[in-house]
Amino acid sequence: MTGWELLAVRQSQAENLSIFEPAAPPSQSIRTLSILLFAIAALIFIVVEGILFYNLLRFRKTADGPSTEPPQVYGGTPIEIAWTVAPTLIVSILVLVLARTLWEIDLDPPPPKPGDNALFVTVVGRQWWWEYRYDKYNGRDLGFITANELHVPAGSEGVPRHVYLDLQSADVIHSFWVPRLAGKTDLIPGKTNRMWFETRERGTFYGQCAEYCGTQHAGMLLRVIVDSPEEFERWIELQQRPARDDPAAREGKAAFLAESCVNCHRVRGTPAAGTYAPDLTHLMSRETLASGIVPNNRENLDRWVKNPQQVKLGCLMPAFSFSDRRREEIVRYLATLR
Repeated sequence: MTGWELLAVRQSQAENLSIFEPAAPPSQSIRTLSILLFAIAALIFIVVEGILFYNLLRFRKTADGPSTEPPQVYGGTPIEIAWTVAPTLIVSILVLVLARTLWEIDLDPPPPKPGDNALFVTVVGRQWWWEYRYDKYNGRDLGFITANELHVPAGSEGVPRHVYLDLQSADVIHSFWVPRLAGKTDLIPGKTNRMWFETRERGTFYGQCAEYCGTQHAGMLLRVIVDSPEEFERWIELQQRPARDDPAAREGKAAFLAESCVNCHRVRGTPAAGTYAPDLTHLMSRETLASGIVPNNRENLDRWVKNPQQVKLGCLMPAFSFSDRRREEIVRYLATLR
């Protein structure tokens, strides 16, 4: 994908990236903090600029005014106290509100309770895509893996559905940031960070890896899809099934399993058990390819298999130079993985 195409994708998602339209408690805390900081900064600006303009007007040189400087004041206890006490108070207020916000969004997530319908997911950042390992939902084990699109259930009045994310990295430092749901949290190799959110608003929320992580950092997009509880249950049921075995795509399946694709990709229910690249078990149930870069359709899938670098320059999947027939068979098989 060219830079202009990527820019078009980003512009189409921009309206969904504002921290001033929160859809979850952590993002609401961040908005409140941001507005308070803006108000304090605006007040300081008005006071400082007001004093500056007052002095410019009050002591400006005029044609009939004195030619000498006005009396100079050296020292002054009230002034010294003012410019010491005021910054101290401002900094103290900022420290307190910042500590409270950090506690609300990072240090004090509400503990899951019976009937809370809590969802637990392990997020693994990779160059340059996202792996989601679904661990538990409402107390039951899930045990499946998806990529690039995080599905979560929407809460409702009196029935919260908290989402708890364990954030890990498989290579370099990444950062998980969906502005309307929660703050930016880093994924650090060898360490597990955590974040949580809960929302009643259904739809797709966009985000971005917010820590430079290499060539395709700008193409490491995030999509969090908030489903109704019923839709989420159906989605879970689908994702837990093994890959579909379509008789019309047997030749393509054999071709896929015979190639080195299986060294990196996993397709549950087949010998393909790679862990380095995205799980393809239900590939076509996703809305996008290449971590949100292009829509997931037959044409883009064919382009991706033919030459991934033309779709996402710098990605780690090589071009295998399949013959047209071989590529068509493999794409036909992949297109059945729903």
